[in-house]
Amino acid sequence: MGFYADHIFPRLMDWTLRGPVHQAEREKALESVRGEVLEVGFGTGLNLRHYPPGVTRLTAIDVAKMLELRVARRIAAAPFPVERARLSGDELPFPDDRFDCVVTTLTLCSIRDPVAALRQIRRVLKPEGTYVFLEHGRSDDERVARRQDFFNPLQRRVACGCNINRRIDALIREAGLEVRSLERYVLRGNPRIMAEMYRGTAGRME
Repeated sequence: MGFYADHIFPRLMDWTLRGPVHQAEREKALESVRGEVLEVGFGTGLNLRHYPPGVTRLTAIDVAKMLELRVARRIAAAPFPVERARLSGDELPFPDDRFDCVVTTLTLCSIRDPVAALRQIRRVLKPEGTYVFLEHGRSDDERVARRQDFFNPLQRRVACGCNINRRIDALIREAGLEVRSLERYVLRGNPRIMAEMYRGTAGRME
């Protein structure tokens, strides 16, 4: 993927996203997660310390492996088994109805086909299971949204495919999932075009 994508960007991302503001966001988003969990977009493993005691096993997938030694230390410290695989979210090799919970945090912005990935999430989620998401995306303020559209091509280049103008709740619904809870807010301390947050849960439609 190139020196920047393999070595520089992962360190910048890990440094930025392990700060106290983002860690508090993860803590709140993951508080209801339980059972056997699939995390799509594992990154550098920053969610591990925030999973609650009800988690029994984690399957963690990502298209890239980043900061291997650092991630290995985080996995070793986890209080539950963690299985890692290098996989794309839009083609999951798991059986239907497999997981109690599926988690994405700051992931849907960079998946090539987010609706395809969300359809796969729906497929592998148990009928009574929960999809938990913490994502940034398109603003409801049209002035901000226009700035997001303007800067998105640059953002994709410097952040290895990250998009800042995707309407997350619409993508979730398009994939056939029912949004059960949704909080929209601006994350403090960040440029607004990067800080329009979507936090919530979804499930399979009955």
